[in-house]
Amino acid sequence: MNSNFVNSAIGTLSTWPAYGAGQSIIQKHKPCAESNIRSPRSENASAVSKPRYLEKLESYLRRELQALDSAKIISQELRLQPYRDVFDFFMEDFKTYKPLLCAIKNEYEVTLAHQRERIRSLEPLKAMLVSVSEQCDKRIQEIYEKEKHEVKTLKMEKDNLLKMIDNLKDEKISLQAQVSKLQEEMEDVYLKYRNECDARKLLISDINELKHQQEDLRLSQDHKEQGEDPVTLAIALRMARSDLAKTQVELNTLKADYGDVVPRRDFEKQEKTLAVCVEKTELLQKDLSQLQKEHKSLLQINQQVVQERDSLSKELEDLQRSTSPGPLWEKCVDIFPEIFQRWSKLSDGKTSGQLVDVLLTELGKRILKDKDFFPGMGTGDNVPIHLRHEGPVKNLKLSLREMYSIIKNIWKEKFAADQQKGRQLSLSEFLITYLQKKFGEASVEWSYTLHETCRIQLMNEQIHSFYKVLMAQVSGILLTLFSA
Repeated sequence: MNSNFVNSAIGTLSTWPAYGAGQSIIQKHKPCAESNIRSPRSENASAVSKPRYLEKLESYLRRELQALDSAKIISQELRLQPYRDVFDFFMEDFKTYKPLLCAIKNEYEVTLAHQRERIRSLEPLKAMLVSVSEQCDKRIQEIYEKEKHEVKTLKMEKDNLLKMIDNLKDEKISLQAQVSKLQEEMEDVYLKYRNECDARKLLISDINELKHQQEDLRLSQDHKEQGEDPVTLAIALRMARSDLAKTQVELNTLKADYGDVVPRRDFEKQEKTLAVCVEKTELLQKDLSQLQKEHKSLLQINQQVVQERDSLSKELEDLQRSTSPGPLWEKCVDIFPEIFQRWSKLSDGKTSGQLVDVLLTELGKRILKDKDFFPGMGTGDNVPIHLRHEGPVKNLKLSLREMYSIIKNIWKEKFAADQQKGRQLSLSEFLITYLQKKFGEASVEWSYTLHETCRIQLMNEQIHSFYKVLMAQVSGILLTLFSA
């Protein structure tokens, strides 16, 4: 390094960069600086140039770097050397900061040396890594080439196997066709053979019969020519007995071998009968399972209804105990003398509410008996479906027996319709359909008569319950029970 580079201005610090006039800058003091030392700054100075010492250092640094660039030297160590020299100049010129700067430089040098040593130690590892990487790439390429060849071979094998499978399928179809054709031919041959066998047996039987007839004819002719020869007759009798014994043995053998054999016609007939019985048994088993399910559901419904009945009975008893004494129902006899003879029987064991129902029932019967026509309720949405009609409707004046019969048939048909459709229809909707189907144009008269008769029969549980279900005044459980 040229010693002339350092000028005589050692120890003098220039104030650069300079700040403009009128600017208030908060100064941060260095730890080593004294509190009373401040950099002189002219308040009115507009701008100050760089210190000459700094310009010389920068000029030197530029020349060195340009020399390295012109020499095309790209070594980082050589490019770092000019910066070291500049830093040494700083340490030499600023004696006060030299220890600190020297410590900083030494620490950097130690760190750089450590990093160089570490890089030097990693150089073999880097070379080994490069070598291993090349080996791995080569191995991967070999495996890829090998797998590529194997994949190509496997694809060819797959194509060959697919072709073989197609050929085998075609061959299988051809063989199946041949087998079917051979089976048909075998059936024809077997039928022909069986017919020939039967014909042969018939011919043999005819031949034997003809032989016996011929023998009998010859014997009869001999007897006629020679007369009755006892010796010949004895021999013939002995031969006949011998043939009879052989025939009996054969007959016993056939009975022993085929005594338990059933004719094929009877066997096929019994087999068909068995199949029909099995099918009927399966149907009956399904019906039984369905009936068991229905029975179980009905038992559950019955149990719920019994619980409701018990709770209602208990509430009724509580109400009866808490109510006031009933009125004098005997006064009704004076007003309705025609029911005097039946009043004692009707009122026996009845509560006040039940006696009211009895009285209302009797009144309703009288009113219904005297009424020849019912007024039509119209066709509005608030009118039940079975009562939608304009104009007067004739009163059919049905008896209780007729009521019981028609209600029983309605329940039966409704239960069958619900089972068929898989859901419960409303009784009002079903009633008008049923009556239209059965009575035609008179369905409205039947509908109104049924409705009014069931409505006034307060003491007849079966008939009045039909009215409650018809008007949807009972729960779904009771409706299901009535349907069942």
